[in-house]
Amino acid sequence: MSLVTLLPFIVLIGAMFLMTRSAKKKQQQAEEMRNRMQPGNGVRTIGGMYATVKEVNDDTVLLDAGPGVELLFAKNAIGAVLSDDEYNRIVHGIEHDLQSEVDVVPDDASSLTGTDEPADASGASDGKSVDLGKKDGTKDADGGPADSAAEKTAEEAPKKTDGDSDAK
Repeated sequence: MSLVTLLPFIVLIGAMFLMTRSAKKKQQQAEEMRNRMQPGNGVRTIGGMYATVKEVNDDTVLLDAGPGVELLFAKNAIGAVLSDDEYNRIVHGIEHDLQSEVDVVPDDASSLTGTDEPADASGASDGKSVDLGKKDGTKDADGGPADSAAEKTAEEAPKKTDGDSDAK
């Protein structure tokens, strides 16, 4: 056999070797991460639940998911062990490393107008209320807009019968 006929087999075996090597490396990293778990660490399960480690056993982990809620998980079900800052940011919404010099985006557009008034107060300062309803010019007996559009569609709709028809 020549080298040209063996080359595809050699390349295929080399690719399989590289794929299994990277998979083993990821598996070892996951195992090391799970072995670093200690009571008090924040974790995320493979299902996406965040909890605090209460107790670590050989193959299982007891998690505290809230007041009075303790869950027993297999160690393999832990997707990530989180740092304290990351866990508090995700679960409690606490940011530790906020910079005070960072510009804060305002809730309204008052900073864009140059005045300190809220944006909605400047539009309603003339005392008139704005009616956003559809106006077709017709009024009913009470002085309000008539429901003529609903009445027209009701009149135009074909009348329903009991199934008897004159068509033959």
